[in-house]
Amino acid sequence: MPDYDMLVIGSGPGGQKAAIAAAKLGRRVAVVDRPDMVGGVSIHTGTIPSKTMREAVLYLTGLTQRDLYGQSYRLKDDITVADLTSRTRHVVGREVDVIRSQLSRNQVALYAGVGRFVDPHTVALREITGQERLLTAEHIVIATGTRPARPASVEFDGKTIMDSDNVLSLERVPRSMVIVGAGVIGMEYASMFAALGSKVTVVEKRPGMLDMCDVEVIESLKYHLRDLAVTFRFGETVAAVERHARGTLTVLESGKKIPADAVMYSAGRQGLTDELDLAKAGLSADPRGRITVDEHYRTEVPHIYAVGDVIGFPALAATSMEQGRAAAYHACGEPVGRMHHLQPIGIYTIPEISFIGRTEDQLTEDRVPFEVGISRYRELARGQIIGDSHGMLKLLVSPEDRTLLGVHCFGTGATELIHIGQSVMGCGGTVDYLVDAVFNYPTLAESYKVAALDATNRLRQIDHIVD
Repeated sequence: MPDYDMLVIGSGPGGQKAAIAAAKLGRRVAVVDRPDMVGGVSIHTGTIPSKTMREAVLYLTGLTQRDLYGQSYRLKDDITVADLTSRTRHVVGREVDVIRSQLSRNQVALYAGVGRFVDPHTVALREITGQERLLTAEHIVIATGTRPARPASVEFDGKTIMDSDNVLSLERVPRSMVIVGAGVIGMEYASMFAALGSKVTVVEKRPGMLDMCDVEVIESLKYHLRDLAVTFRFGETVAAVERHARGTLTVLESGKKIPADAVMYSAGRQGLTDELDLAKAGLSADPRGRITVDEHYRTEVPHIYAVGDVIGFPALAATSMEQGRAAAYHACGEPVGRMHHLQPIGIYTIPEISFIGRTEDQLTEDRVPFEVGISRYRELARGQIIGDSHGMLKLLVSPEDRTLLGVHCFGTGATELIHIGQSVMGCGGTVDYLVDAVFNYPTLAESYKVAALDATNRLRQIDHIVD
């Protein structure tokens, strides 16, 4: 008889939810993770610390209050890294306590150490003392997460040339900074350091940034970041990064040279599968360390599952949690519904971006007709109260059946507001529901009604001409 019904390698969002779901179904469950990484990358170097740092930046710089109190308004003049990390350490500590409590309360055994496969049902646990013990399980879930990918040609020192993990341990706020990569992580940190007063240059080999987002939203974000003195170098590739006594010099293939105090690479993520000895379990990973799974999150070895960032897109904490639950239910023979195809995306730039469904460009390419309804925060009483005159909500509406095809939000609370649109779309609701609904006043949620009225007025004009 195996030691456990389910053994989970990794305690991040996907691993936690898989372990707890199986435990609530009465299974014997254990989790293996390094003692300093309970909660996974999400808690220690990814989602939680970066979003906590963002809140500290917004609070201490007073950035969101400047429309009300003037462009020189600032809560603290000399913001130090200690100011930013003290809040981060507090939140991370509390979250780790919550996770330990949840695992303990559900009688999930937590082993401190690093796991590797010995055979398809056995994992060798290397404890911090260096000793190894064997753990056997009927089902195994791989939820090891990812780390920042590092180009082999760059000499990282973690202080002046760094990846997104090292940013959290900076000794001081750099006066100038080059960020290589205009993806989600790169743009989140670019907006944070720009808000702190760093002169930021973003280098991206593609012709633009965040190409999965609505074009109008991205143009608005560019405007705001340029207003914070961010420089964009699109269509450029880094040839070399030189470290000098007085800072760094980033040399582009075009010949441009960019001096800066620090350089941060945001070049994608690498799956943490190197130390797993996957071959001994009959598994393999692609060059990015990602494991292939089926619709039930089973690997090519049916009793071994993989969830979270280690399986690739969408690599979000929210989807990882649901993947973990679904994998545990399937392993335990419990019926589970398929994850809805509509998934909200939240990008914590300054200001926030969030969307669900398709963009205008995607609908146009697919030859799907649509009408647009827009609400701007400056038209809302709540927008005036909070000092956000730049935010907006955009609804993309089908003129045929009046359903929502996409919702795009930019501004304060965007990642919260998007769930109203998600609920309407998920339930097959129409724009008319939003027109007739009553929203609390004054709120940002009222933007849905304003945008819905805008869309229906446009549809009415078309119908009037046709009639």
